[in-house]
Amino acid sequence: MLQRVGIIGGGQLAWMMADAAAKLGIDLIVQTPEKTDPAVAIASETILAPIADAKATAQLAARSDVITFENEFVDLPALTRLAAQGVCFRPALTALEPLLDKYHQRSYLKQLGLPTPDFTAMTIAEVQTLAAPDYPLVLKTRRHGYDGQGTFIVKTAADLDSLVGRLADVPLILEEFVPFERELAVMAARSVDGTIVVYPVVETEQKNQVCHRVFAPAIVDEAVVNQVTTIAERLLTNLQVVGILGIELFLTQSGDVLVNEIAPRTHNSGHYTLDACDTSQFEQQLRAVCGLPLGSPALRCRGAVMVNLLGYETSYRDYQAQRDRLAAIPQAHVHWYGKMEARPGRKLGHVTVLLDDETLQDPSQLQERELAIAQHIESIWYGK
Repeated sequence: MLQRVGIIGGGQLAWMMADAAAKLGIDLIVQTPEKTDPAVAIASETILAPIADAKATAQLAARSDVITFENEFVDLPALTRLAAQGVCFRPALTALEPLLDKYHQRSYLKQLGLPTPDFTAMTIAEVQTLAAPDYPLVLKTRRHGYDGQGTFIVKTAADLDSLVGRLADVPLILEEFVPFERELAVMAARSVDGTIVVYPVVETEQKNQVCHRVFAPAIVDEAVVNQVTTIAERLLTNLQVVGILGIELFLTQSGDVLVNEIAPRTHNSGHYTLDACDTSQFEQQLRAVCGLPLGSPALRCRGAVMVNLLGYETSYRDYQAQRDRLAAIPQAHVHWYGKMEARPGRKLGHVTVLLDDETLQDPSQLQERELAIAQHIESIWYGK
């Protein structure tokens, strides 16, 4: 068993590995740019350096048995040179390579025969020359987009014009706007020996392309679950991933599933697993990269609601009063990331509420209860 895991990235995704690492007897060594980053507080050792600093990653490798990722904002060519010197990355860099650039990612999905929205690579100038754009359009930066950054829903010519200066020199992907019925997501992991486990399919709700709510499990037909599971298994197998993937999907009004984006790591849509599943996504990632048997992804409750606690002001508060009220909700689990500064849209924590009420047998009743819980959490947090 590998016992020293290096993590490139020190945000909340690395921070949430702490309990699993302690349980499994694993030391976490983190490469992250700021001493105030969440994972610094739980790491055995910290290398303070930018994520893409390959020299710092070489130091990380010298102290670790294996290196994994909290985010994908890396210098892949530089890491490839380290891999050639024997550094062990899991997932392997060959698995990351087709996923880091959104155009390459979509092209890879198409190559595998997996369904996606229509797409093409374009510059903002080329988009402007389209004879009759079919608004709304979706524009995404090909690299470094997350939490709504780098994704633009363009509804009018005026919207497009307003982006010209901002995106003049940025490689983009233009994709069709999908009038989806719901957004879905799934976490799936693959071990060194090729074993694959797939978590329950969940429904996500986004605002301004940022995840606000997750409902587990998604109340969808078995045929939809089977489509999602097949997509996850094909991706993990073809990429030969050792680790965990987060897969975001659209469910269309005709019942078809389209792959939206893939994250080669733990993911916000899987935070509910910390409290609701036999094995959290964070423990699963560590199990996979350390060569341990994968754990059960099964839910241990009827359902779960996860709500992100997003910043809504610029402040240096700890929001303790609101956190205390949230913790008083029955079956609530509050996870506070310990960030020093709040600003609008910043992820400061999340709350998961478990549902075990045996009277909630009807799916519509469960949905109604979950929605009421999500609204109650948000009324406490946002004060409205």
